[in-house]
Amino acid sequence: MWPYPGALVRFLHDRLPEADLTFDDVFMVPARSDVSSRLAVDLTTVDGTGTTIPVVVANMTAVAGRRMAETVARRGGLAVIPQDIPLDVVAEVVAWVKSRHLVYDTPITMAPTDTVGEAMNLITKRAHNAVIVVEGRRPVGVVTEGDCAGVDRFTVLDRIMSRDLLTVPDSIDPEAAFELLHERRRRLVPVVDDDGCLVGVVTRTGALRSTLYRPAVDGRGRLLTAAAIGVNGDVGAKARDVVAAGVDVLVLDTAHGHQEKMLDAIRRVKAHDLAVPVCAGNVVSASGVRDLVAAGADIVKVGVGPGAMCTTRMMTGVGRPQFSAVVECAAEARRLGRHVWADGGVRHPRDVALALAAGASNVMIGSWFAGTHESPGDLHRDADGRPYKESFGMASARAVVNRATADEAPIDAARRALFEEGISTGRMYLDPDRPGVEDLLDAITAGVRSACAYAGARTLEELHEHAVVGMQTASGYAEGRPLHQGW
Repeated sequence: MWPYPGALVRFLHDRLPEADLTFDDVFMVPARSDVSSRLAVDLTTVDGTGTTIPVVVANMTAVAGRRMAETVARRGGLAVIPQDIPLDVVAEVVAWVKSRHLVYDTPITMAPTDTVGEAMNLITKRAHNAVIVVEGRRPVGVVTEGDCAGVDRFTVLDRIMSRDLLTVPDSIDPEAAFELLHERRRRLVPVVDDDGCLVGVVTRTGALRSTLYRPAVDGRGRLLTAAAIGVNGDVGAKARDVVAAGVDVLVLDTAHGHQEKMLDAIRRVKAHDLAVPVCAGNVVSASGVRDLVAAGADIVKVGVGPGAMCTTRMMTGVGRPQFSAVVECAAEARRLGRHVWADGGVRHPRDVALALAAGASNVMIGSWFAGTHESPGDLHRDADGRPYKESFGMASARAVVNRATADEAPIDAARRALFEEGISTGRMYLDPDRPGVEDLLDAITAGVRSACAYAGARTLEELHEHAVVGMQTASGYAEGRPLHQGW
């Protein structure tokens, strides 16, 4: 039956779809609105995770590392550390993220005697594209990517660094930092404590963002983190250990979430009473939501096959168009007092807005974020010099092999690798205009805020209630795409 009973989203002219829909198949209709500014819209979520923007970074090895977790949480989102990361590494990453500053970015530091080649290997790891040269713990210079251009790789940084050093105290507020950087025409400056020791770096854009976003923090004011675990082995013990490491949200993850092994895993985890939200998935139907919630899930992850690195639908024919899946699952979760995350199928900010309109509390993004400075992979360049990073699906042969345990027979891992449902190598090109994940968050939140304003909604809950959706043809979708050159 469509629309699913209890679904909040309404269709234009009450015209109900005859088939399931993707994000590309639908559009939102503007309504009479008293929301005079996008900044009047509150993007805080209500699913208990503590996110202040509705964005979750998918638990993909090529996407969700420590730099991603730090950066996204500082802007109000949440990153999920992948399940194939060893526990001791998870604990180290969580401790590192929770020790980061809520305003200042973590600097890349090097010594004056380090070389340009070494700097170039590290400088692309951060979107601010700079190395702070330190002696002891005190900054003595700054080296940017431009400073390294055309310089011999064995040149020491002491010879090329800028010594015209402006620093700001760690007591400065973001607005004052922005005004100082604007006045002094600086893109970034080191942040120092009372002893002149380096504690961070602040960019002009970063200071501006800190006036627009609220960090996602735990009860002690530290950045939030999440981690995923699988459904094999002693799931209860794994969950207990991961939460003891400090994660704030636990994700039970498997491609086919509507199975007995998942239901048993949820029960085992909930039996430990870990006092953190438990998200489980993936499913695409109301019955899947009902069963996972009955087992104890607080949040259900929705999506089978829409991911950019996923080949499940082409390999198996199994899955469901994502917009319809979210509508049905969100309606059932709401009826049960729970929430859903929309996982997959997001290529544009409009897709995030539509997933939220369909009823999702948060939207999970993977491969789109792989092509950013903050993703874990190394930066490569193609034959034309365009920068990219490699991404791969978590059900690909590459991921399966990497996930093999030390006590697993090699032949067993090899057998599993034959049955892959993901791409093992995909190039995610960095957008020259938006190379950092914060650039993408700016675009996403701007789009979602505007969507809310068009719908007359001041909160995400009001967006769920007010959204009116219409269906469109492929040419209707094409009509809405911008034209970057003349015809």
